[in-house]
Amino acid sequence: MNIMTAAEAAKAMGGTCSGEASFSEVCIDTRSITPGCLYIAIKGDRFDGHDFVAKAFEAGAAAAVCSRDVEADGTIIRVEDTRKALIDLAAYNRSKYQIPVVGLTGSVGKTTTKDMVAYVLGQRYRTLATEGNFNNEIGLPRMCLRLDDSIEAAVFEMGMSNFGEISRLTTTAKPTIGLITNIGVSHIEMLGSREGILKAKMEILDGMDKDAKLVLNGDDDMLRTVIAKNPWRVVSYGIEREDVDFRATDIKQGEDSISFTLSGRKKSWEIKIPVIGIHNVYNACAAFICGAIAGVPASDAIEGLANYVPDARRQKIEDRSGVKLISDCYNASPDSIRASLSVLCQVPCSGRKIAVLGDMFELGDYAETAHRQCGEAVAEKDVDMLFAVGKNAAYYIEGANGKVTSKYFEDKESLADALKNELREGDAVLFKASRGMKLEEVIDKVFSQQD
Repeated sequence: MNIMTAAEAAKAMGGTCSGEASFSEVCIDTRSITPGCLYIAIKGDRFDGHDFVAKAFEAGAAAAVCSRDVEADGTIIRVEDTRKALIDLAAYNRSKYQIPVVGLTGSVGKTTTKDMVAYVLGQRYRTLATEGNFNNEIGLPRMCLRLDDSIEAAVFEMGMSNFGEISRLTTTAKPTIGLITNIGVSHIEMLGSREGILKAKMEILDGMDKDAKLVLNGDDDMLRTVIAKNPWRVVSYGIEREDVDFRATDIKQGEDSISFTLSGRKKSWEIKIPVIGIHNVYNACAAFICGAIAGVPASDAIEGLANYVPDARRQKIEDRSGVKLISDCYNASPDSIRASLSVLCQVPCSGRKIAVLGDMFELGDYAETAHRQCGEAVAEKDVDMLFAVGKNAAYYIEGANGKVTSKYFEDKESLADALKNELREGDAVLFKASRGMKLEEVIDKVFSQQD
């Protein structure tokens, strides 16, 4: 952010200021205080930032935002609610800049699509993009506070687990372009149904001008209902349907890349991306369209997609001890598991295709059905073996119904031991589960002694 005075910040947050100071950065953690920053004392479930205000000043903070009295010497901005103050200050900072801002959400593919959008926008603009897990009601405001005169475009990822969260994020970020990748079953435990998930995702419109474009996956059955109701503001893309605004055809999958033709109403473009999986064609289509709306020439967008480098925390393909390893342990949902299974089947190998699947979380009453359906998906694919671990993973085995050699494990230790004995040179193995399963620990145990 550009330099701001404490008085200006207090006004933006609806607070009162005692003292004078200025700053160009905001911190909420005293472990990462930078000299001259504004420290906002956030109260969490297990901590209270007010207890560390004095420490923040000692570390060099120029001012602090508090909702109660504290024993500290320095400029204090007093507000009623420091979380709300963070959001209000972020919204104020965002309002200063008339730049293209892409706000995106969806059940699957948010982070990959966000990164692709950033690569496309980055061909023409100095672009700010959501980092790490800064996609929630604490993280997104902090990203908005990084906007300054040097930034020419931004792309903000918006995550959620319940109603109202996307609405609060979008009214802070004020996207000029909205994007919804798909409507799956992630967070169905809280939202009740796919209809509920759609309703929550559509809150993205709450922070958008009425003439701002909304980019939607036209192959998604739930999003089709939105397209029908808002044809004037929606730009659709897809692979299967012919009535979308942009359609990917002639898809050719290589060992480590995909090429396809993207056709609009009047023009077509040849695109190549350095990742595999049909799901990434959808992601690339969305990124290209967002770039076009933001004024990025098609040739630049194509170059940006060609230069895309996947996030190392997400799906990673590498050779380990003669085995083709597909590590995708960051998160999991039924849709993303199907996509990862497709990648497993596309990876060339001389041996067997092995799927190692752990539990998917936050599915509520749908958990049994979802795991069983994913087991059915394994049976439908060219997969030779299924290893399942976790509380609900036995339903993977039930879904596979004996059509694939399957083994169930109650714990990761026994799974790792079995894989050490089973994997052979030439095999390809996929590891996929929700983040809480920490399936990367199994990978470490299996391959650490073999490398």
